[in-house]
Amino acid sequence: MRSAVEIADAVRGGELSALEALHAARPVVDQANPVLAAFVHLDWEMAEREARSLDDRIRRGEKAGPLAGVPFGVKDLDDCAGMPTSHGSLIFKGSPPKLEDSPHVARLRAAGAIPIGKTAASEFGMDSATMTRAWGVTRNPWNPAHTPGGSSGGSAAAVAAGMVPVATSSDLGGSTRTPASFTNLVGLKPSQGRIPQRPSTTDLGMPGVVTRTVADTARCLDVMSGPWPWDRIALPAAPASYEAAVSSLPVVGLKAAWSSDLGFAAVEREVVVVAEKAALALADAAKLELTGVQPRFTQSAPIIFDIEFPRWIHDLSRQGIWPADKNKLSRAAMWAAEFGLSIDFDRFRDAELRLVQVRRELGDFFLEHDVLLTPTVACRPYPADGDYPTEVEGRDVTTQTVEPFTQLSTLGWLPAITVPAGFSSDGLPIGLQIVGRLHRDDVVLRLARILEQARPWPATAPPAAITGFASSQPPR
Repeated sequence: MRSAVEIADAVRGGELSALEALHAARPVVDQANPVLAAFVHLDWEMAEREARSLDDRIRRGEKAGPLAGVPFGVKDLDDCAGMPTSHGSLIFKGSPPKLEDSPHVARLRAAGAIPIGKTAASEFGMDSATMTRAWGVTRNPWNPAHTPGGSSGGSAAAVAAGMVPVATSSDLGGSTRTPASFTNLVGLKPSQGRIPQRPSTTDLGMPGVVTRTVADTARCLDVMSGPWPWDRIALPAAPASYEAAVSSLPVVGLKAAWSSDLGFAAVEREVVVVAEKAALALADAAKLELTGVQPRFTQSAPIIFDIEFPRWIHDLSRQGIWPADKNKLSRAAMWAAEFGLSIDFDRFRDAELRLVQVRRELGDFFLEHDVLLTPTVACRPYPADGDYPTEVEGRDVTTQTVEPFTQLSTLGWLPAITVPAGFSSDGLPIGLQIVGRLHRDDVVLRLARILEQARPWPATAPPAAITGFASSQPPR
């Protein structure tokens, strides 16, 4: 499949119709989705109506938007008018179609992008794998025995398999970046407020997209960003286009720091080796001043869990879901609920104070550096239907400690992007994370593009990996 930019430019230029772009996606979905379970809901009829309507408007001479005719997936935590939102849960499975889009989905559609369905998500976004009682196990196109990560695992699997060039995502502890890293994609968590969202009890999560190219991510960010009256922290429109920034923003001489473990994390040795090679290649290509650092940041995971899980279970209680429907929850969501209930006020307040401390530490760090380079995830993709790793390099790890790098930038509201760094010895993708100063989304995008040019990565996972896995499974 072409990139989103290539499709949109061809549709706008009259070389391709939106309907043709849509029809090109369907055979890939039909072949790969039964194996990967990337999409949990598909609506080809609605997509065809929107494609035909767009083609008619273009024929009448109307100006097409910057994402004209681009088929895309919508994460099943986001709303798409005309489609149901199950939140990956038996509790909402079978609910009626939504009447309104989430703000970023609305902006993608207004720019001409065409939603084809909802992508699998871990239940309520509470897992870094995508495996639910409602929809089953979502698998990684590079090796379907492994997970694509979570909570945006379906979006990542769909894009990496070439079903669509773009799918929406969201990121609180790493739910955009972990799946993107695990599937060899580009995944940006923008600065907080860059993409508006509906009011909620948290100010740490951010919507976004996963794509195969930096240019696609930049164009989508141009479309999705900007103020929105109902989001109290939504940022003003950026002074310049992100799409332009990826090819022209000056970055020579920026001060970059590489850290393999942030001073506390257990990280697989092979992950460090692959990510560090990519960091060195980026520094060379972008002419950065790169230094190795051993910062001693406060551990991020306990802060996120101690703040967000009590908020989440309180929200479920107010909606009447907890405890009435607790027997419908998947294992990971049940664990999160019980963890949230265990947090008393003193521990919650202590976590808020530690959050302030982390933000001070990050502020001090970015006074001296322009960007921080790290591995994206501490380990390779783990089994799709198994458990988290419990040990990394001889050190115990838990569900709280497998995503140390992504969690840190979340707490600081900082822009952070993952890009493909290479592969492990067993052929699994490994990502490099680029973290920038607050509101310098343009810098991390520009650096991501420089690495993409210096070390091009494969566009999609090999179809043989998917078909080979399918043929190896016993008949149902």
